[in-house]
Amino acid sequence: MASLNTVLVPLVALLVASLTVSSASNFNNDFDITWGDGRAKILSNGELLTLNLDKASGSGFQSRNEYLFGKIDMQLKLVPGNSAGTVTAYYLSSKGSAWDEIDFEFLGNLSGDPYILHTNVFSQGKGNREQQFYLWFDPTADFHTYSILWNPQRIVFSVDGTPIREFKNLESMGVPFPKNQPMRIYSSLWNADDWATRGGLVKTDWALAPFTASYRNFNAEACVLSNGVSSCGTTTSPPAPTSNAWFSEELDSTRQERLKWVRENYMVYNYCKDINRFPQGLPPECSMS
Repeated sequence: MASLNTVLVPLVALLVASLTVSSASNFNNDFDITWGDGRAKILSNGELLTLNLDKASGSGFQSRNEYLFGKIDMQLKLVPGNSAGTVTAYYLSSKGSAWDEIDFEFLGNLSGDPYILHTNVFSQGKGNREQQFYLWFDPTADFHTYSILWNPQRIVFSVDGTPIREFKNLESMGVPFPKNQPMRIYSSLWNADDWATRGGLVKTDWALAPFTASYRNFNAEACVLSNGVSSCGTTTSPPAPTSNAWFSEELDSTRQERLKWVRENYMVYNYCKDINRFPQGLPPECSMS
């Protein structure tokens, strides 16, 4: 068996590498526009995608590939100016009533007021793990990179390479962790003025429509599922440590310090601190944070 593994491991690594290269930054190849009746557009020979929202409808897209673990990067430039009432969602999700999901949602605000970056993790259909942040820059002035690292040990949300949240695999404590269901990438721009800005007090100003969010430089180093078979082989060990370091990646001391800095200075809501919401006791993972 050892000799067979010696042959197969480099072969699988080459396969994963080729999938990663082919999926880099061409929206025509990697994504399908799924709704919006022409409000979503792929431009610049597949290098740019825009979503639009007006009073009649928003718009959205999804990846052609399904992933079971990976490191996903996307650059976004959010709706500028008065974006109150709008939500730009960018997330991984499986299907079914017991779905898994890893969320970025950007909640718009009045001109001059900061966006709120809303994050959540669902496992087996259960979420309620919201953490929210302000950003330390204007996310409407230029493109910034929003990343999800998802491996069997942890999920890390990052912005421009700076981690803002880590959700560890604590199945040993009875906390479900997304690890068995392949997920697609989804994104949408939609109206949520019943809750998105100041709890729904501030409504969308349709005189400013259409609202536009822009995407570029998608990249996925990931295990791609095809007909139920992973390009990485098994899901318990990486196919090739050199080309798939993300599979066992963890936060080093420098990134842990950056994570601490973000959470001390920019976190605005943490479910693990909301004792009124959980009168029977905080979720078990909160004891580890």
